[in-house]
Amino acid sequence: MSESKKFLPAEPVTLDPPKDDPITVEELAQADGSTSTTPIYVAIKGTVFDVSRNRASYGPGGAYHVFAGKDASRGLAKSSVKPEDAVAEWIDLSEKEKGVLNDWYTFFSTRYNIVGKVQH
Repeated sequence: MSESKKFLPAEPVTLDPPKDDPITVEELAQADGSTSTTPIYVAIKGTVFDVSRNRASYGPGGAYHVFAGKDASRGLAKSSVKPEDAVAEWIDLSEKEKGVLNDWYTFFSTRYNIVGKVQH
């Protein structure tokens, strides 16, 4: 399988055009899926993805809920679900970890709508 195709979902996903709306850290934190009507956002390198369609994984009780409402760059790069790793800092990571992070970005961008950019 070619490198570019290995991250494609098994079933094609129709995505909306990406948005670059500003989303504050506080707004991102509120999008944690804590209620059934709350969206679930996960950011990677400042780009915010709406992962609500995968509530089983990112919602309360899900394996990746630690990333909900956060920029999860460091945790994704390190393949860590520790709460202390669910943070935006990634510049100091190894080249290998940065590669893993880029793979996650590709994975998310083929499955979830981009709804904005984190504004600090």
